[in-house]
Amino acid sequence: MKKVLTIAGSDSSGGAGIQADLKTFSAHFVYGMSVITSITAQNTKGILTAFDLPKEIIEMQIRAIYEDIDVDAVKIGMLSSRENIKTVANTLKYYKAKNIVLDPVMISKSGFKLLKDEAITTLIEDLLPICTIITPNIDEASLMAGIRIKNIEDMEKACKIIYEFGAENVLVKGGHLDGEPIDVLYDGREFTYFKGKRIKSQNTHGTGCTLSSAIASNLALGYSIADSVKRSKEYIQGAIENSFSIGCGVGPLDHFYRFRGANE
Repeated sequence: MKKVLTIAGSDSSGGAGIQADLKTFSAHFVYGMSVITSITAQNTKGILTAFDLPKEIIEMQIRAIYEDIDVDAVKIGMLSSRENIKTVANTLKYYKAKNIVLDPVMISKSGFKLLKDEAITTLIEDLLPICTIITPNIDEASLMAGIRIKNIEDMEKACKIIYEFGAENVLVKGGHLDGEPIDVLYDGREFTYFKGKRIKSQNTHGTGCTLSSAIASNLALGYSIADSVKRSKEYIQGAIENSFSIGCGVGPLDHFYRFRGANE
């Protein structure tokens, strides 16, 4: 069985963060492991507060995994401080980690800031150069590239700028633009476009976490970058279409929709 590690924050409501990552891993039949970087108190209405774990604890969690288990892919999510970003980057470099997928979590859907302003430069300088692929949404890509993204051409420009920071591949997600969503993948040579379908649902909690975890799972299973993104897009489309109305706010996805009714 392929083994995939998530390095991310914990979501007490189970819709995003490591909880969504582990569900996604299970849905792809890969063995999931986790390194918790932050503990959040949140629900479908938003994040109440967050507590970052000390860098020493984060490093020891990573070491505990790599000194015992072969890791086929890594998904990185919430890293809010410069110290923790450097710790994760240095430790993964030490163990020569492969198939690293970075979801640059910066701001939650409710507007809670998950990445400190002074840590953005550290994320770009220390973490991007070791990543196989980075998956920013429109807002995150705009911030990293330093441009305002209003259309596909702007997404392409952002891809090229972020690529120059060192990531092997850049996937800018277009769900925040008007019209049918299109994601743009850039590998340093050419662009690949992934068209989606706009789904009328407010239950989209954890979509970024789930997509990046699905990509990591597919890379671990041996698929190419483009095929991993394609398969992951198809998976998350169904997860949103079958999402749950749990709580009073933005509900979670159904990570196991493919298996509903299998035993009926």
